[in-house]
Amino acid sequence: MSHRRTVSSRHLDMSKISLDSPPLTPPLHVLNTFASANKKSKAFWHRTTFLALFALLAVTGYIFFVAQPSFAPVAFGEANASTNGLSASQRLSQLASHARLAALRNKRPSTSAAASTGVPQVTLSTAQELAAVSSFIASLPQNVIPASVDPSKPIDPQLVLDFDTRGPHAAEEVEAMVTDTWTRNPVILFSKLHSPVSRELKVMLSEMNLLPSPVFIDVDQRADEDVLVPLILRLTTSIDLPILLIGGKTIGSVAEIRYLHAKGELQRIISRTGAQVDGGKKKKGRKH
Repeated sequence: MSHRRTVSSRHLDMSKISLDSPPLTPPLHVLNTFASANKKSKAFWHRTTFLALFALLAVTGYIFFVAQPSFAPVAFGEANASTNGLSASQRLSQLASHARLAALRNKRPSTSAAASTGVPQVTLSTAQELAAVSSFIASLPQNVIPASVDPSKPIDPQLVLDFDTRGPHAAEEVEAMVTDTWTRNPVILFSKLHSPVSRELKVMLSEMNLLPSPVFIDVDQRADEDVLVPLILRLTTSIDLPILLIGGKTIGSVAEIRYLHAKGELQRIISRTGAQVDGGKKKKGRKH
């Protein structure tokens, strides 16, 4: 038979509580202690938050107004990707080139300061202009040569270079840019999408499994075709597309390229630029 509780077992008998018993609520001095601690904790966190925001603003101000970082269109992530599979010496050379470019960019004064001093703009040689234009086009697909450019005349360096061309280190930056361009893009083919000869050269280069991979630029598919074609023809002294650049230099006509490839000389020329023939194939083999 289940036990049934009595009324006295379910309810507290108030008659048995003595007046001398401790109170059911905390004493006043305990409540004051908790309140004081709570106020102290809020003040501490307010002060800590203020100091953190002040430090963040100080660091941000230093980065943008003192360090003045350069937001170049060529990211370092792309540079790191192009070093994958290269030898240690090739990686060091390529990273040194990027570091030299970054160091020179951090040294340059603001554009307004350089313009106010009346410093003349750096002058590009034909080889430097070819490297600047090639780097500009190969860096980002949205980079286009403005329609206002006269392809028969030297291009304005500021249109295709991402540093101050009037700065005191402009000449050094140009030399570093040239080295960096042909290190990252040792093989560039200016071609036409629907040209049988262009397709032949693309297949020829693709079968070499080059590392870094060759850069194919289908000029006839670009919005700046009318300016870019005569500009590239002038800079390379060529008469028509396709134009193959290896280490920044033209190889010759398509017939000459075919001859060099058949003799194995084309592969040796490419290897001398630092690119690896069958380097891409070896890299894929390591993944399996």
